[in-house]
Parts: sequence; C-alpha cells; structure tokens
Amino acid sequence: MANGQDKKKNDDMPDLSDVKSGASSTAPAAETYQTYEVKSGDSLSRIAKQFYGSGNLWKTLFDANTDILKDPNKIYPGQKLKIPPKS
Repeated sequence: MANGQDKKKNDDMPDLSDVKSGASSTAPAAETYQTYEVKSGDSLSRIAKQFYGSGNLWKTLFDANTDILKDPNKIYPGQKLKIPPKS
C-alpha cells in the first residue's frame, strides 16, 4: 500500500524532467561594456570624443562609472572605466 501512496504523491508533482537549464527568456540582457584605462592627460570629455565622436557625451561615461567616480573632474591614470555602447 505504501507504494500506491508514493505513486499518488508523485502524480501531484509536475514533471520537470524536460526542463533545460540556462538563462531566463524573460530576464533583461546584462549590459556589456568596453573598458578603458585612464591615461595621464585624459578627461571624460576627451574619452567621450574618442569613443562617441563628441566630448559633450562625457556625462554618459560619468553616469556609467559612479561606482568609482564621485567627481567628473577627478579621474586618475590607471582607473578602469566602463564605456557603455553609444545610444
């Protein structure tokens, strides 16, 4: 009789044997960034001009790097900045 009860218990469970692991199709894709190592003489506007064609897009770089930058005028050689794709 125990086997009959076990069978009943298993019938209540959904069959997930064909479920594949991997990324969820409903989750947003993770953003990917290039990185750039700051060199002596660099500024966010100079880096923006190099990557986006306009120094006026410096705020895009600043906003993407607020985890390491607190002041857009204070960047230092050796810092690795995320360069988001041009939107």
